[in-house]
Amino acid sequence: MSARTAGQKPHYHGHRDRLRARFTEGGVEALADYELLEIYLFNSIPRRDVKPLAKDLIAEFGSFAEVVSAPVERLTEVKGISTKTALDLNLVKAAATKLAEQNVLDKPVLSSWTALMDYCRTDMQFEKKEQFRVLFLDRKNRLITNKILSRGTVDQAAVYPREIVEQALKFNSTAIILAHNHPSGDPTPSRMDIKMTRTVIDTAKAMNISVHDHLIIGRDRVLSFRSEGLM
Repeated sequence: MSARTAGQKPHYHGHRDRLRARFTEGGVEALADYELLEIYLFNSIPRRDVKPLAKDLIAEFGSFAEVVSAPVERLTEVKGISTKTALDLNLVKAAATKLAEQNVLDKPVLSSWTALMDYCRTDMQFEKKEQFRVLFLDRKNRLITNKILSRGTVDQAAVYPREIVEQALKFNSTAIILAHNHPSGDPTPSRMDIKMTRTVIDTAKAMNISVHDHLIIGRDRVLSFRSEGLM
C-alpha cells in the first residue's frame, strides 16, 4: 500500500497551508506575485502542485495583474492551463473591475477623480489592443454608464465623433469623458489623438454636450488632456 493510499497528504498540502497562513497574517504584501497566483490556483487545480505553473505564468506574462488580464487563448498556450482555469483567472480581473466601477457609479466623478482614474486603469491598462471608451455623465456629473465604442489594432482604434454624440443623446448625457489605452504602455498622445479630441469637442459642443477630459491609459500612469493643457 502506498503512502498516498494509506492516507498521507500530498507534499504540497503543507506548503498550501503555510502560504494561506502568510496571506492571513500579512495580506498581499507578504507574498510574491507567483505566490499570490499560486493561492488562487489552489481552488482551480486542487490536486496538483501549482507552484511551477504559477512561476511559468509570471515568467510568460510578467506580473500577477498581467496574468489575470491575459486573454483566454493566450493563457491556454501555457502548458497546464485549461480553458476552465483560464476563465477562472479572468474572473479575478472582472471582479477587480467591478469593484473599481462601484467607486464611481452614480457618484459625481469630478469629485471622485482618483477613483475614476483607478477604474480606467484597472479595466484598460493591460489590454493588448487599443480600445476607445466613452463615459457618459448626467447633469450632476454622475456616471450613467460607459461604453466601448471602438476596438482596434495594437496602435489604433477608429473613432467617429457623430457616433459619440448620438450615444450621449441616447443616454440623455450632458457631459462625457473620453478614454482610450495605449498598448505600448506610453500614454503620450499622438497628433491624431489631439486632432480627434478637438473634433469630438466641436461636434459635442454643437449639441450642448461638454467634454470634460480625454484620458489615455498607459501601463504605469494615466494622462489627462485637461491636466496637460491639451483641451
